[in-house]
Amino acid sequence: MIRVENLHKRFGGVHAVNDASLHIKKGSITGLIGPNGAGKTTLFNVIAGHYKPTSGRILLDGEDITGLQPHELFQKGVLRTFQLAHEFSSLTVRENLMMVPSDQAGESLLNVWFRKDRVAADEQRVREKAEEVIDFLEIGHVADELAGNLSGGQKKLLELGRTMMVEPKIVFLDEVGAGVNRTLLYKIGDAILKLNQERGYTFCLIEHDMDFIARLCDPVICMAEGTVLAEGTVDEVKNNEQVIEAYLGTGLKHKR
Repeated sequence: MIRVENLHKRFGGVHAVNDASLHIKKGSITGLIGPNGAGKTTLFNVIAGHYKPTSGRILLDGEDITGLQPHELFQKGVLRTFQLAHEFSSLTVRENLMMVPSDQAGESLLNVWFRKDRVAADEQRVREKAEEVIDFLEIGHVADELAGNLSGGQKKLLELGRTMMVEPKIVFLDEVGAGVNRTLLYKIGDAILKLNQERGYTFCLIEHDMDFIARLCDPVICMAEGTVLAEGTVDEVKNNEQVIEAYLGTGLKHKR
């Protein structure tokens, strides 16, 4: 589904992504790991249109999407979440979900004035979709809570729910486990697996929790110094000598 070819991203003298090439298969949950500063989030930001690459190409189902803006990629079904959740804190969980779909009839002032039935019907459709997402994620108990009052893990669930409002082709998840307690992280993992297995969602996720990676991901890609170092199953990557060296003897080495 996604093919990255010889991608480079420089920030002045810093070569954050250095000739990175990889592919993400349709229907997979691909894990992206690597030490801090490996270029993982920068790679996500380039793919998702937040940064323009210095050089290289990104293909979506064979279409060149290099340099497209985030809103253009959104229309093509490419979505991403962030390590720090970007919720609308003064809106409820339900309202946050309802904000996502684009081109809603109520966005047009003419429709609000002259096509009230159309606006009402469109709003009802979006509300029903939001209720479906709320039920799927089992967050009905906070549906009317202001999003700013949620815990870190609940905000990560809400971000996942927001991606569900538009039936994406691929979702990039940036450290979904950061700051989340183990119980809620397991629930988030369940939701990702269910979306993948039952609805065919394709995911690529950055994560430092190797247990979480092992539970969800195949394949796993390891980056270091801006480039792809290794790819394979969790065990293959964990036992790769270059990967162990990149982690400077921490983390992965102790789990061999």
